[in-house]
Amino acid sequence: MTSKTSPESPLPIRTVLQMVGGWIGKLGTVWVEGQITDLSARGGTVFMTLRDPVANVSARVTAPRGVYEAAVPRPADGARVVVHVKPDFWVNRGSFAFTALEIRPIGVGELLARLERLRQLLAAEGLFNADRKRRLPFLPGTVGLICGRDSAAERDVLENSRRRWPAVRFKVEEVAVQGPYAVGEVTEALRKFDADSEVEVIVIARGGGSLEDLLPFSDETLVRSVAACRTPVVSAIGHEQDSPLLDLVADVRASTPTDAAKKVVPDVGEQLTLVRQLRDRGRRVVGGWLDREMSWLTSVRSRPSLAAPVRELERRAEQVDALRDRARRSLNGSLDRAEDSLSHLRARLVAMSPAATLERGYAIVQDPSGEVVRLAKNVAPGSLLTIRFTDDRLTVRTEDDTTPATTKPRKPRKKASDETG
Repeated sequence: MTSKTSPESPLPIRTVLQMVGGWIGKLGTVWVEGQITDLSARGGTVFMTLRDPVANVSARVTAPRGVYEAAVPRPADGARVVVHVKPDFWVNRGSFAFTALEIRPIGVGELLARLERLRQLLAAEGLFNADRKRRLPFLPGTVGLICGRDSAAERDVLENSRRRWPAVRFKVEEVAVQGPYAVGEVTEALRKFDADSEVEVIVIARGGGSLEDLLPFSDETLVRSVAACRTPVVSAIGHEQDSPLLDLVADVRASTPTDAAKKVVPDVGEQLTLVRQLRDRGRRVVGGWLDREMSWLTSVRSRPSLAAPVRELERRAEQVDALRDRARRSLNGSLDRAEDSLSHLRARLVAMSPAATLERGYAIVQDPSGEVVRLAKNVAPGSLLTIRFTDDRLTVRTEDDTTPATTKPRKPRKKASDETG
């Protein structure tokens, strides 16, 4: 078509709008889901705006009164519905709208079933695991608060936090907490606080409401944004019985906005009491330890070794003297016994010595080699012999004896030295 048009040969606007209407007419009927706003009725037609539950997108819908009244329960502003529509393009006005053929309100049971399927999907991805949740700082310097405009949740968090710790600082982002804009505004505020280095904790707070009112806090986009945050997030949505998916993915879940203030900010009175109790406990512990050490020191000082150290030295000195006397007696006894033994041994040696034999009048005859002469026949004539007496010696030469001995031999009774003597 564009190849057939030019500044010189343009198409009339009616032709273009007719083409657009023809393309839209080819779409046929479709089922769409959205949230009803701007509901009004004029004559036999009901007009409404159908908003996307997540994105900031909407479209006009017209419905015959009979189609609108056939829906049970009859939908009102803010209701989530599924509508069977036929797209229409009004060429004369150049406007687009849907014509409703059937309207089906989404019941609580169907919403809960959808939320359960989404919960199972996110749980399977590990977004609800306890090991990925972060601990809150003991005393955050700045707290980021995301809440509704002029809401009771904002007052509860701020007043209770400042009552607990007056010096706490808050940065507040007021956003829509229900309706079609809630998810986008809450997500944007969350990203803003997460990028702020001063904000140490983010609190998302909202008061109670119906299941439909709290649906934005179970939206998949918001849940994934909270899971991706680097800053710890506290969820304080609704009351104790309310449990949006945001509670499962947040690092800390508070039952109410007031409970969120208690979890995020410590109570200065409680902390002072705790400090006082710990200080008293520390004093008792240190005092008990000192008492035990003093008792031990007193016990040690009362021992004889410390009470009278000189007495122990005297006792040891007495032991040394006794051992020294005992050693002396033992040594003297050993010396006396050794002296007696030596005397006896000397007497035996003297008795067995040849010198004792010489003292009795005997003499010892030795040949030139120093050997003792035991028999006269062993001495050659003319040999030099040495005769030893007790105090001196005598050298003699033997004579040649040719005369045979006439005496008959007698049995030797003494040694050769005795016979020589």
